[in-house]
Amino acid sequence: MRNINRAEATALSHNVSGLKVIRPRFRGVSSLHAAVLFHRVGPYHFARLRQSGRQMKVTAVELSGVDETYAWDDVSGADGFNRVTVFEHADSRTLPVGKVRDRMRSMLDRLQPNVVVVPGWSDSGALAALKWCIARRVPAVMMSETTAWDHSRSPVREWVKRGILRLCSSALVGGQAHAEYLVQLGMPSESVFLGYDAIDNEYFFREAEANRSRSTAMRMRYELPEKYFLASARFVEQKNLLSLFRAYGRYRRLCQEAFQKPWDLVLLGDGELQGSLLDLREALGLTEFIHLPGFKQYPELPVFYGLAEAFIHVSTTEPWGLVVNEAMASGLPVLVSDRCGCARDLVRNGRNGFTFDPYDGDRLAGLMSQLTGLEMGKREAMGIASQEIISDWGPQRFADGLAQAIESAMSGVRPSVPAKQRLLLNLLCQYRFAG
Repeated sequence: MRNINRAEATALSHNVSGLKVIRPRFRGVSSLHAAVLFHRVGPYHFARLRQSGRQMKVTAVELSGVDETYAWDDVSGADGFNRVTVFEHADSRTLPVGKVRDRMRSMLDRLQPNVVVVPGWSDSGALAALKWCIARRVPAVMMSETTAWDHSRSPVREWVKRGILRLCSSALVGGQAHAEYLVQLGMPSESVFLGYDAIDNEYFFREAEANRSRSTAMRMRYELPEKYFLASARFVEQKNLLSLFRAYGRYRRLCQEAFQKPWDLVLLGDGELQGSLLDLREALGLTEFIHLPGFKQYPELPVFYGLAEAFIHVSTTEPWGLVVNEAMASGLPVLVSDRCGCARDLVRNGRNGFTFDPYDGDRLAGLMSQLTGLEMGKREAMGIASQEIISDWGPQRFADGLAQAIESAMSGVRPSVPAKQRLLLNLLCQYRFAG
């Protein structure tokens, strides 16, 4: 079989990947009004909500107009869905829980949804919405991207989460690992549906390819090396970036031994560990080869994905890892820590990339060297495989999963809530629960 060039690869990927596949709609939800809660609506949420709005009436209930953790630009407006903001000029996570509870109750009383979809069990706004559901006898759907291993577990916290889950009629989760964890906590397997963690695949596919078509100009504009691994993460401990730098140093030594020309490393992001990363980069003698362009907003991301050779994500704990979705939709091979929630669903070892133990720097360095040594045609084939795999995890997957979860919630028998469950929820609505 002859090698294919990038243009042919793009056409093949676009035809095969199924980015335009039309899936069956769920007629049972078309007349319903669903209130879907998110802490703050970003580009990912916008794409999911837009697709869901084509199947039912959706109101996005945005808890906060600002976010003290993520510096994303505002994503304003709505497209095919309604949108309300509970606290337009504050981060709800910094406000007294009583204030959040009262404002949420007032908002839902005004909206009067048929079903409420809540983001997890630790946000005070989500718990307040659950309390409203119990009082009004409205079914609730839990959205979750928690796995059994992403944090240390205590019997007390697990007991609390079981109690919260009993208040929900169904769940929408990221992937298989998240579904298994909810079943472990007591949610019936037939009430758990996949598709929570989705991005706008078409956007990254289109924009990454557009940047490849003008690669010379874009490399000069953004001062990017000819070939590089890309990583993107907040500079915090669990992202394991210091280990990435050390593994990259080992990789360069492997390339030298194998007479390979090593690629550079470009790391997007910022955060509290920036000083430590700069110090380590200098100590390792890698200042010339590790590039830190800083935090980049959504419209600029396809430049970095489109011009990269491969993507690396090294977190020691990660609920999902939407940057992996972005990289795959952009047509890149991926190296993904097996502690990321997405690894099991999105990475096919040897086909579109590899998983690895994030504590094994030698293994990561070896995989980086392996990718570097592949012929261009084989790397492009891995990028095409990434697009094929991620095509089934786009906004339509979210919309279908949400519709199935809502159908399940609406058709099921609404259980009565025991007094001890009500007491638990009341207590949680008074204090913040770190689950």
